[in-house]
Amino acid sequence: MLCYLEQLGLVSYEDGLRLQRELVARRKAGTIPDTLLLLEHPHVYTLGRNAKTENLLISAEQLAARGAQVFEIDRGGDVTYHGPGQLVGYPILDLANHRRDIAWYMRSLEEVLIAVARDYGIQAGRLAGAPGVWVENDKLAAMGVHISRWVTSHGFAFNVNTDLSYFDWIVPCGLRDKGVTSLQKLLGRPVEMEEVAGRVVGHFGRVFKVEMVEVAAAPAGVIPSAARNLALPSGGSGARKEESEQDSSLRSE
Repeated sequence: MLCYLEQLGLVSYEDGLRLQRELVARRKAGTIPDTLLLLEHPHVYTLGRNAKTENLLISAEQLAARGAQVFEIDRGGDVTYHGPGQLVGYPILDLANHRRDIAWYMRSLEEVLIAVARDYGIQAGRLAGAPGVWVENDKLAAMGVHISRWVTSHGFAFNVNTDLSYFDWIVPCGLRDKGVTSLQKLLGRPVEMEEVAGRVVGHFGRVFKVEMVEVAAAPAGVIPSAARNLALPSGGSGARKEESEQDSSLRSE
């Protein structure tokens, strides 16, 4: 089974959101295969459907003065941060072709990133009742997804060389007694984003049992057509689900 890979570089949150919606529509129509978007965002804070305003510690106006935008979106979960140095992954998958099980999907995303951390000698894992990837009491990767008619969107945010000070202005994922970390902090050195992305791609293909095929990056909102084979390196629930035309919300972040 094929999965397209598109590596977009730095993309505004608004453009990334629009591209996801277009790809979800095409995946539902069966005109594209599963697709994984990998990218970075400029400084932005996103609030999921379960977000509490008190977890945003300063106003949107104050955040804007610091160069950050704020978006309310349709994924599950609370508030989180995206910014340069953080690898964001948006899988657009039809779970009907994999497994119609949201908990399985979330565990599988976690497994991809746990395996990447292991490649760097980091023992990451899960924390009961708190989706994501953790190193002891600190979150290395956040997750928040939206599922509509079993087609997924949104996804994960993996802290690689992230400026962690931007988390000081929120209660990340609404968890007041937890911290955040990054590969750079854990290793004591910057890490090449391209290398990390390659490892994510390899483990994603292995965990989801798909053949990854890279497509030429297109401007946000434009669906690419050319594709080539990609050489791969070896190597509860937290979701919002929308079934048919009705919304139901499950917590995630």
